[in-house]
Amino acid sequence: MRLLTLLAVASLTLSSAALAETYKAPRGPDGVHPDLNGIWQALNSANYNVEMHTASHSLQLREGPMGPLPAVKTLYLGAVGAVPPGLGVVVGGSIPYTPEALAIRDENKANWIDRDPEIKCYLPGVPRATYMPQPFQIFQSADAVFIAYQYAGATREIYMEDPGPAPVDSWMGWSHGTWEGDTLVVKVTGQLDSTWFDRSGNHHSTQMVVTERYTPLTANHLLYEATIEDPETFTEPWTIRMPLYRRMEPNAQLMEFRCVEFVEELMYGEWRRNPLPR
Repeated sequence: MRLLTLLAVASLTLSSAALAETYKAPRGPDGVHPDLNGIWQALNSANYNVEMHTASHSLQLREGPMGPLPAVKTLYLGAVGAVPPGLGVVVGGSIPYTPEALAIRDENKANWIDRDPEIKCYLPGVPRATYMPQPFQIFQSADAVFIAYQYAGATREIYMEDPGPAPVDSWMGWSHGTWEGDTLVVKVTGQLDSTWFDRSGNHHSTQMVVTERYTPLTANHLLYEATIEDPETFTEPWTIRMPLYRRMEPNAQLMEFRCVEFVEELMYGEWRRNPLPR
């Protein structure tokens, strides 16, 4: 299985490199750099687990309350409660955790239903915002880049002039963009350690630095890469890689997904004057 993952990633790398070398993207508003404007979406299962994984139940079969959720059995959810398989998006196949950080990942994974920040509608952070199963939109002008995400109305501005260090850590971090040929390179710092990479408990510290790369492959595809550096959590830098697809519907647009209202009962229902029946 690991060999299959390595072959799949190698094939994507080779085919993507060939496309990037031969494709000349239309120029953007500044007339110099490629036009990245559009609505994009990843089509993979990385939000479940960025590493290779087989199909499984997303909920453990057990009795009793599951944190703030009512008692539930996976059996009742059937296929809806299952995790689809995925080849993974980690170059090399696995995340190079330190032993201590790996133990935390395993504990997170065993308790994800209580801990995953996505469940509570917290902002997803970078890079997870890119491959959640919802689209995002790149707005590119002659001298600025802005990204809006459908999930939770998350946004971030990519400063094309060095803004200096982040004034404070935040959910979506502090983004500084530069161009390397036709590739938009974005360095993201100042992220809270509260975000995860996926629903499998893969995590990081506040020391994480993410370097993203957006490269046009065709008129309707971008190659997305993100290299993660965090010596507090990982023994060496590691990279994820995936294609992004342009949404092609005639009326393609971001819709509202203001999930805060969906989690109010989950997070604060116990303080109701008259609690709802469980």
